[in-house]
Amino acid sequence: MADYRFKTPLTEADVRQLSVGDSVTLDGVIFGVRDGNLIRVFDQQVAPPVDWRGAALLHTAPNVRKLGPGKYEPVSVGTTTSMRMDRFTEGLLRDYGVRAILGKGGLSEKSAQLMAQYGAVYLSVTGGAAALETLQIEAIEQVYWEDLMPECIWQIRFNGLGPLTVGIDAKGNNLQHEVQAEAQKRAAEILKQMGVA
Repeated sequence: MADYRFKTPLTEADVRQLSVGDSVTLDGVIFGVRDGNLIRVFDQQVAPPVDWRGAALLHTAPNVRKLGPGKYEPVSVGTTTSMRMDRFTEGLLRDYGVRAILGKGGLSEKSAQLMAQYGAVYLSVTGGAAALETLQIEAIEQVYWEDLMPECIWQIRFNGLGPLTVGIDAKGNNLQHEVQAEAQKRAAEILKQMGVA
């Protein structure tokens, strides 16, 4: 396992060198996305107001303090479970050129195959690390679709977001799937030792 540090936007060459279990730190703009804005993009077919080519997208709906029109400061920027947004993976990679999706809990095997096909990765954020994540923010630079608050599109500049773990690499390997399979195997062994069928 190796350690990497990248500046966004990411290239296909950046992500193709990563393997599951590698550690990644990101600098630069990362876009906060969530169900509300992704539903607008894909179900309501409204083009996103920003260019996501090479982007890293973070599954979040942050707690912020409004400072003025369009101006916000972070209070707590945590990460939400990604599986709810799994159905949007193909469109994000194919139509918008996204290179990294950040979240917790992983994505499906179908999404892993799509990451291999399009050259993208899933970066796992440690659950419960919102305080650290918030300290790694330099600024909330822009907020799009404020009517969806807090599920707007957030343009956040980070300095050293991470460490993040490569949960799905651009070869289609899925760390969450591997961990789940190992856990099920161990659970079956424990139940057998206990005499539970």
